[in-house]
Amino acid sequence: MSVLRSGSPHRPARSLASVAGVLLAVLSLLLGLPGTAGAAATRYAPEPTHPGQDWAGSQIARHEGSAAGTAPPAASPAASVEGVDVSSHNGNVAWSTLWNSGVRFAYVKATESTSYTNPYFAQQYNGSYNAGMIRGAYHFATPNTSSGAAQANYFVDHGGGWSRDGKTLPGALDMEYNPYGATCYGLSAAGLVNWMKDWFATYKARTGRDAVIYTSTSWWKQCTGNSAAFGSVNPLWVPRYGSSAGELPAGWGFHTIWQYTSTGPTVGDHNRFNGALDRLRALANG
Repeated sequence: MSVLRSGSPHRPARSLASVAGVLLAVLSLLLGLPGTAGAAATRYAPEPTHPGQDWAGSQIARHEGSAAGTAPPAASPAASVEGVDVSSHNGNVAWSTLWNSGVRFAYVKATESTSYTNPYFAQQYNGSYNAGMIRGAYHFATPNTSSGAAQANYFVDHGGGWSRDGKTLPGALDMEYNPYGATCYGLSAAGLVNWMKDWFATYKARTGRDAVIYTSTSWWKQCTGNSAAFGSVNPLWVPRYGSSAGELPAGWGFHTIWQYTSTGPTVGDHNRFNGALDRLRALANG
């Protein structure tokens, strides 16, 4: 027959307390690790406060100049296609006017971060399509407000999808100077590159297409260390307001689209596709 010695009934209580202490210590360590829920809650900046003022080139013109008054480059109809890009700041766009002037493609801002959708998106995206243009959507990136995957999913869910109808371009990621603070969004060059890889991988998983990237050579050098990680996969849409596209970021031997002015007729931002219309259709078809 076993005999209970003095103090025996208290041993289970001490054991439970010890286990609880260990669990609390482990939990504290986990909450302190990068990438955990506790860290993620304080990692990101607030959502954009004036997304209607942010469009492809809005910060390029501010930081690099718009070259207003510069004569547009001479057109070469056999080797280029005229296009435009628009966002909510353009309001309802006169697509028939642009079509009659020779514009044959358009990119339309759809989203910014994970909180903004362009209120004029339907008129602009569907209106350009109905006028006969090949059109696509773009996302204005704010890498400090949420992950690349979150923003890519938001973009696809709010107009940034793709279909092989011959008139829909792959989505585009707009990477330019931060409208809300630090030029490079407070991220290191490696951090920005990884954020973009996350965005592009998510977009491709959702749509089957490699997205276009919009960026300037100056911003790219400053904020990514002139990374060559995307040049072999993602078509380049480069802004430079003058007579030529100029120096390109590392990794690209040629540009696909050149935003050559922010002061063109009807909508301001005008672009040239680097190739004939059949090549533009090929880009749309994938």
